[in-house]
Amino acid sequence: MSARGRELLVAVAIGAAMVGSIGFMAAFALHNDIHWQGGFLALAFAGFMFAALGWARWILPREQVEEERSVGVHDTRNGGPRSGPIFEATHDIERGAQQLNRKKWLSRMVLAAVGLFGLAALFPIGSLGPEPDDTLFHTKWRRGSRLQRLDGSFVKQSDLNVGAMETVFPEGNLDDAQSVAMILRMPDGVGRDALNGYIAYSKVCTHAGCPVALYRAADHKLVCPCHQSVFDAANDAAVLAGPADHALPRLPLQIGDDGYVRADGDFPEPVGPGFWEHA
Repeated sequence: MSARGRELLVAVAIGAAMVGSIGFMAAFALHNDIHWQGGFLALAFAGFMFAALGWARWILPREQVEEERSVGVHDTRNGGPRSGPIFEATHDIERGAQQLNRKKWLSRMVLAAVGLFGLAALFPIGSLGPEPDDTLFHTKWRRGSRLQRLDGSFVKQSDLNVGAMETVFPEGNLDDAQSVAMILRMPDGVGRDALNGYIAYSKVCTHAGCPVALYRAADHKLVCPCHQSVFDAANDAAVLAGPADHALPRLPLQIGDDGYVRADGDFPEPVGPGFWEHA
């Protein structure tokens, strides 16, 4: 096979690697069957492998030559030496440069193929999951959100009797377990900064995330039934007993002109268990 034919075979292999990389990116972006993705990757690897073998066998010089340098006759006519070590070294450099120029198109193909494969290698990053956000630090409560019960009704100022507790969610977010809260109606003079007797806390226990489902109105204690953590509802839900290590976050409240109880913002700290801010 001629040298030109061998170069064309290497070029075909490099082209196959490029096709494999492009095909993998397209298959991944279109969510095609994983067998298509694997097939295109196999084509890319096979193309690179064949191109590397062909380059090593056919393109790179294979002979190892040792040449003794002798002091030749220097002919300085016509602008330079015609023999001797200087002439021979110059001739070797020029010949190497000519060979490199002939292979320049092939080298450019290799660079393009490597670039495409590197770009394809970035695509699987998209399968690592959603980008991290602040959902662990914030809930769906917003300033002005009405407190909504599971039956869809909203809490009004006149709804709860003293000693009552109700489970509530942000308006329109009844399926958000992280935002679940409880609103209590405390006796007059009980509960620091209670709004007309109303006070609200996150219902997610700060120990293991269980719902704090029990309220003893007689002594204003909130109890988590999972591991018996006890919180003081009259004192910002401070921990009184159990494995919980910090208080339940308190939901700021306001009462609108329409009489509905509304949130005055989100919880001031992350809800649930184990955040490093509490270490």
